[in-house]
Amino acid sequence: MPNLGELVSKGERENIEFKEYLTDYHLKEGRRQSLACQMNHRILMGKGVAYYIIGISDSGEFKGIKKEELDKTIEVLEVIAKDIDAKVTEKEVYEVNGGYVAVVEIRKDKPKEHITVGTAGHVDHGKSTLVGCLITGKCDDGDGLTRIYLDTLKHEIERGLSADLSFAVLGFKNGKAIRMKNPLSKAEKAWVVENSEKIVSFVDTVGHEPWLRTAIRGLIGQRIDYGLLTIAADDGIMRITKEHLGILLAMELPVIIAITKADKVSDERIKSLISEISKLLRGLGRVPYLLKSRSDAEKVSRLMAKNSFVVPIVVTSAITLAGYDILEELLYRLPKLRYEESDFLMYIDRIYKVTGVGTVVSGTIKSGEISEGDEVFVGPFSDGSFVKTKVSSIEMHHYRVERAKSGDIVGLALKNISVEDLRRGMVVTKTEPYAVREFEAEVYVFTHPTKISSGYEPVLHCETISETVIFKEIDKEFLKAGDRGRVRIRFKYNPQYIMPGQRFIFREGRSKGMGEVVKIYETES
Repeated sequence: MPNLGELVSKGERENIEFKEYLTDYHLKEGRRQSLACQMNHRILMGKGVAYYIIGISDSGEFKGIKKEELDKTIEVLEVIAKDIDAKVTEKEVYEVNGGYVAVVEIRKDKPKEHITVGTAGHVDHGKSTLVGCLITGKCDDGDGLTRIYLDTLKHEIERGLSADLSFAVLGFKNGKAIRMKNPLSKAEKAWVVENSEKIVSFVDTVGHEPWLRTAIRGLIGQRIDYGLLTIAADDGIMRITKEHLGILLAMELPVIIAITKADKVSDERIKSLISEISKLLRGLGRVPYLLKSRSDAEKVSRLMAKNSFVVPIVVTSAITLAGYDILEELLYRLPKLRYEESDFLMYIDRIYKVTGVGTVVSGTIKSGEISEGDEVFVGPFSDGSFVKTKVSSIEMHHYRVERAKSGDIVGLALKNISVEDLRRGMVVTKTEPYAVREFEAEVYVFTHPTKISSGYEPVLHCETISETVIFKEIDKEFLKAGDRGRVRIRFKYNPQYIMPGQRFIFREGRSKGMGEVVKIYETES
């Protein structure tokens, strides 16, 4: 084990974490999940080993703590290590300032980390091209050469516009990207998942305004860890750019901004656009951070782990691949920020009938874990009921896995259930849930041309749910743009499964707002 002086001299970094002390408070659900993510990331960055320095402040000042505080801290670290299948393998204790400081070594065999990044931005601002260049390492030809790896529908290829969500995977091993020769190959995607230490799943959304509903589904229905917003250097900030940024911030997601098509404009134009973006971000309470090197990417990844208000900006060109090394470094170093240990829950996004397999549903696991052979409930159906079935197999990017956990994008093969009986927005869960017809929410109106009153019928987007709702009762006479209020809401057509604390977007034409579920009604009223 390295000595204490070596570990502390350069401050916190990659696989070295400073902690003054930990208590049972840190084993409460929210804190425990955060520390588990942090520990797993430290171990990954250290290629299987992390060092926790106990009894020291974040700034590196030796504090020295009591023996009982030291013992409790090590006990908490052992519990968190067990959560991620790691082990405390060595401890060294030193007497400092009349107290104790310790070095705790934590190891894990074959560490893996999986983050999900949702792309957003105006139409033709290079979302699909950006992802295509990242996963292949190839330059674009200026006419959509790399975009075709994500836009695979006939009309998407012909028009050069994405019309549905696309999924792609970028793998890292020993800190280097694993390039794909043919991203359309299911076998190659599976190989990347199997052989990577870190996996970045991209959910590539659509920028064309008529498909805003699909873009919202991608950004709030796929359990995104980070949002990647593209802004073309020649077009600049557009209305859809602001809409997508607003959705990402409303969902409290950390955001990365990629300025694309830098080869098409002058350096002066780039500087001007960076200034415009910075002004926009500051007005929204965010801190812009222009990345000029890979070392900048390393610094900002540490800042983003502690403060989601920091927004890195990367200037890129798909023609020359300028800036791609910086963006790649950032994606490699960004930690997974959320990991939920509660019961298994997945909202269904897509439904397939696969020859030889049967019914398959796909989506991003919201919480918990699932294994082959597990019994699950699926629903709610139109009468509010749930059907019990069994998971016969699990795939992640076409790679067969025995188990999947929170944040993984998977396909689940379900026994004895028909494709025709399922719809997007249903859930798969291990414990039988309840159907919700009505709920109360705190809402905020972004834009509306007149006034919202009782009887208003917007479309609500929550997880993968997309359904018309009725604002039955409002706690004031009406709501207008900029107003907040408490509203009793009813699903118009089908019951859904939602919970207090979930955030949603509602829209009707160009009128939009967001809300948070605060109370649900389990029975008809």
